[in-house]
Amino acid sequence: MPALIGVAVLVGAFVLFSHFYSDVLWFNQLDFGGVFWTETITRVVLFAIAFVLMSVAVWVQLHLAWRRRPVYAPAERADDPLARFEGQVQSARRAAMIVIPLVIGVFAGVTVTSGWQTVQLFLHRVPFGSTDPQFGLDVGFFVTVLPFLKMLVGFLSSVVLFSAIAGVIANYLFGGIRVQERGGLQITKAAGWQIAVSVAIFLLVQAGNFWLGMYDTVLNQGGKVPGALFTDVNAVIPTRTILAVAAVAVAIAFIVGAIMGKWRLPLITTAMLVVVSIVAGAIYPAAIQQFSVKPSEKSQEKEFIQRNIDMTRAAYGLADVQAEDYAAETKPKKDALSKDAATTTNIRLLDPTIVSPAFAQLQQYRDYYQFPKTLSVDRYTVDGKTQDTVIALREVNAPTGSWVNQHVTYTHGYGAVAADGNKVTSEGNPDFSLSGITDTGNLLEGKKYEPRIYFGQNSPDYSIVGGPEGWAPRELDRPAGADKNAGDTRNTFKEDGGPRVGNFFNKLVYSVKFGSMDLLLSDAVNSESQILYDRDPQQRVKSVAPFLTVDSAAYPAVIDGRIKWIVDGYTTSNNYPYSKSQTLGDAVQDTVTTGQTVSTSDQFSDRVNYIRNSVKATVDASDGSVELYAWDENEPLLKAWQGVFPNTIKPMGDMSKELMEHVRYPEDLFKVQRELLGEYHVTDADVFYEQADAWQVPNDPTAGSNSTTKQPPYYLSMKLPNETEESFSLTSTFIPRQTGSNARNVMYGFLAANGDAGNKPGEKAANYGKISLLKLPTQDSVPGPGQAQQNFDSNSEVSTQLNLLRQGASTVRNGNLLALPVGGGMLYVQPVYVQSTGGTSFPTLRKVLVSFGNSVGFADTLPEALDQVFGGQSGATTTDGSGTSKEEGDKDGNQPAQSEQQKLSTSLKDASDAIKEGQDALAKNDFAAYGKAQEKLQKALEEATAADDAIKGSAAAKPSAGAPQGDASGSASPSPSGGASPSASPSPSP
Repeated sequence: MPALIGVAVLVGAFVLFSHFYSDVLWFNQLDFGGVFWTETITRVVLFAIAFVLMSVAVWVQLHLAWRRRPVYAPAERADDPLARFEGQVQSARRAAMIVIPLVIGVFAGVTVTSGWQTVQLFLHRVPFGSTDPQFGLDVGFFVTVLPFLKMLVGFLSSVVLFSAIAGVIANYLFGGIRVQERGGLQITKAAGWQIAVSVAIFLLVQAGNFWLGMYDTVLNQGGKVPGALFTDVNAVIPTRTILAVAAVAVAIAFIVGAIMGKWRLPLITTAMLVVVSIVAGAIYPAAIQQFSVKPSEKSQEKEFIQRNIDMTRAAYGLADVQAEDYAAETKPKKDALSKDAATTTNIRLLDPTIVSPAFAQLQQYRDYYQFPKTLSVDRYTVDGKTQDTVIALREVNAPTGSWVNQHVTYTHGYGAVAADGNKVTSEGNPDFSLSGITDTGNLLEGKKYEPRIYFGQNSPDYSIVGGPEGWAPRELDRPAGADKNAGDTRNTFKEDGGPRVGNFFNKLVYSVKFGSMDLLLSDAVNSESQILYDRDPQQRVKSVAPFLTVDSAAYPAVIDGRIKWIVDGYTTSNNYPYSKSQTLGDAVQDTVTTGQTVSTSDQFSDRVNYIRNSVKATVDASDGSVELYAWDENEPLLKAWQGVFPNTIKPMGDMSKELMEHVRYPEDLFKVQRELLGEYHVTDADVFYEQADAWQVPNDPTAGSNSTTKQPPYYLSMKLPNETEESFSLTSTFIPRQTGSNARNVMYGFLAANGDAGNKPGEKAANYGKISLLKLPTQDSVPGPGQAQQNFDSNSEVSTQLNLLRQGASTVRNGNLLALPVGGGMLYVQPVYVQSTGGTSFPTLRKVLVSFGNSVGFADTLPEALDQVFGGQSGATTTDGSGTSKEEGDKDGNQPAQSEQQKLSTSLKDASDAIKEGQDALAKNDFAAYGKAQEKLQKALEEATAADDAIKGSAAAKPSAGAPQGDASGSASPSPSGGASPSASPSPSP
């Protein structure tokens, strides 16, 4: 048996060692070994300190109880039944006095190690340069010093409490405390001294706790607004001072009582402390609140509400946001959009949450590739013009099966795919600006880049890659050529992307870590093998920068000849005075993030009341290297962490020109800020108190009328009213706070954050991060997103044509509803996609919905829909005059007189008119006219079907942009999981 226990201990120790050793290899490979060792050493030191203090305190109590135990003559305790029990306890005393302190010490040490960041922030604290309005202390005291002091007092309280309990139990077991036959306790003088000193120390620690409680009031979240309010300032803070002094007095009384051997004074003062705690700590503040504050709450709390407004806006980076009045009109006028070319040219028709299946069908090529469900929106400069772009990476989709397939063969994805955001092809498909395995398109203007994606959001948990010279490649790479029947090339990883796993010991370590004997025994693991794991870009950043909260949306960009994931990192705190606290997970939830699993999702359960986008991070998709850049170089918490981890965060000046061009305003920060601005756009305390102008983010109307999930923000290149230049902005809208059945879904506010960082290496553009808030007039009832969607859905012509599009088992999907402050009002634009049933179908853009005020336009193209709304002439400038890619002409370059797309549109309109004529005829009991209307309807449907068939044939015969040109379908491979086939959708075209 002892041998088995020994083996079990050794196996457990090696498992722990394997995880530790593999972490060392992983961090060293990334050149972030300093982060690992700093955290590890800090944890070890804290564990040692806590272990020693707790163990020694408990041991001292046990030792004193034993050493000063009363010694009785055997005859005195002959009839005492406890005597035999005490004898048994004393026989195990030696082991108990070692084991008990050690066990309690271990638990204490493990608990304290979780506060390593609190300790390091305290040791490397940096002033914030601003003060709180109540105590006049630097804000840094509350963010970095107070949490450490509270942690220290809490630990000391547990040490005193646990050791005192151990002392009382030991004194009882060793005879220092005895229960008398007639009731009551008999306590020896030595035991009394021991108890009195323990109580006195505990009270002194509690005095410190009461004292710190004064400062805690400015962090209170339970009042009318966060922070110290009238009752706190005038009752709670003074009484906590009194309680701190009283606790010290009672501690002295216990020492005096122990010296005098009389316990009356300590008991009386303890009772007085309890009474004072109840009266001063509860009854008095409650009375002040009830009789002084409540009758005149608005005037009494005004000063403190103003503090909350100012400090909350400062904590969330909203101090400079001022609501600007925007006199939005609701009646469209001709040529109203003539001055908004910078915005209308960039209206995004491609919805990144819908078009992923189109990317897959047209650009996937093999079933071992995949695209994410939601694509990313970025911008690229093409021919000197900035173009909003929907981009995604063709990541690996490793099939289930053998260990070799999962971890050796399918190791990486290949290439980026991008499409212009503001137009589609004549078939309604994405107009690719970067496509194909050979990377055709004008997005990169002929520049080459490393296309292999070993590190991504869908990478396998681990892969074995690399090999010596002459090693036969085993990693499936990409299609070999244009012929769909051609084989696939293979590749050997040649970069430095993971720890070496070629020697036996490392193979054994990782076999234990991943629970795989194949890793230890397979001949696929060679002398030069590397193991790639922890490959999600957000998780890699979180691992090398554990002090950061990372954004839930990492996005890829082609930068300096590499594909890099860009990840936004935040420094956060929940200890900013007077600032409102939020749960990150609640603030960032919308229809895009709902149901998604983020590798760092545990951080979203945290509450924060201070946040800054302090770091921009990149993760190389090929070699996994991580770079951290100080984006907000003067942010106090970042400067503190730079003191903890020197040389791990690069200055912003090291950021390249191309990286600066692709930096954008982070989504999670924007969502947190817009959530706050629903209330805190109001800066007057009286108006804030009344909550008469409270706003909220609207629910996403495209998710259904019963949706309770917020509408996501949208990235758009646009020019705001009164601005001189367009910018790549993140936008959202506000409606009145919905409080009942009569709530109005009208727009009250439009929010935009400037996300253009410029194109100068390491130099942030002056307007980056500027948040603009447009406040719309409430008397004109500008439709909100929900009302705009309702106007679309209730329009008879729209509903009729959509019903026609739904024929043939097709489904209609509403794209993102974009709101744009143009034309002197608010313009809504929504792309409409149609998707047929079938495993290889994908959504194609068929119509565009537009509204301005209550006027609705519904057409094949954006310009046509805009003209319908603005009196036949909107004055808008769009991509090329059509909102879609230009039709291909004949061999002489001439354009067809009427495209099949136009024929289909005309036929659908004729069908809609025929339905109306039939309804009118029935209403008049004119059956002859009804029969003619049915004939017109039948003819229109036949023409629509013929036009749709022609469009399908054209799509099938025409290869997609960038596809290998080896067969009629344009498909590189008839992949069973969705190989590329532009003809996959039988949906009608506009």
